[in-house]
Amino acid sequence: MSLETINFNHFELAKGQRMLDLGCGEGRHSITAWLLAEVQVIGLDLSKADLSTAQTRLQDFDAPTERIHFIQGSAFSLPFPDNSFDRVICAEVLEHIHAYHEVLREISRVLKPGGVFAVSVPRAWPEKICWWLSDEYHEVAGGHVRIFDENALHQDIQNVGMQRQRKHWAHSLHSPYWWLRCLFWKDGAEHPMVKAYHRFLVWDLMQAPRITRWMDRLLNPVMGKSVVMYYVNKEGKHAG
Repeated sequence: MSLETINFNHFELAKGQRMLDLGCGEGRHSITAWLLAEVQVIGLDLSKADLSTAQTRLQDFDAPTERIHFIQGSAFSLPFPDNSFDRVICAEVLEHIHAYHEVLREISRVLKPGGVFAVSVPRAWPEKICWWLSDEYHEVAGGHVRIFDENALHQDIQNVGMQRQRKHWAHSLHSPYWWLRCLFWKDGAEHPMVKAYHRFLVWDLMQAPRITRWMDRLLNPVMGKSVVMYYVNKEGKHAG
């Protein structure tokens, strides 16, 4: 099992579609999409180590791998022609990128007219607590470079020709974990409170008990760690 931020009930996939997972990391969304539907999946990331992990994870599944590929590349210059994909995911990536407007333009360029774009970033107020508790949390190499204003990001995405369809929040039960990590940053994941809460999250992921699913749905509008938005590309290739 893996922890998806994108809700595939809101990100419908159909046989024969092409999907790009931009900043795929270790492949959680790529592999889920590959298993859910007969779509062609490309996961793209800068990290060779993460891509290697993603490729290794495919071995855990008895399914044909010709429909999924992991490649190294830059979000600033996607190695694909215009209007290449029916679906694009960019989950928990933009907060790491200074010039993210350029990435949005590239996404618009490769996404077909009528294609769907799903994006998630850390929600502002839980993220502000992390920054307040620990400078190291966001100063670490490859860490978060900004706290997103949700409305400003929405406007930026609209400006490249996309129209929002829906929005939700995700991972409310993970916000306390990161607050604990930041509070006890010097001890890292080895602090007893951090370890205990991590065990709870692993148990929740593996067992998916009804009570925690209910708690997560109830708390997400209040303290969901991520905001997730879904858009339709109205214009195809974005001019400029």
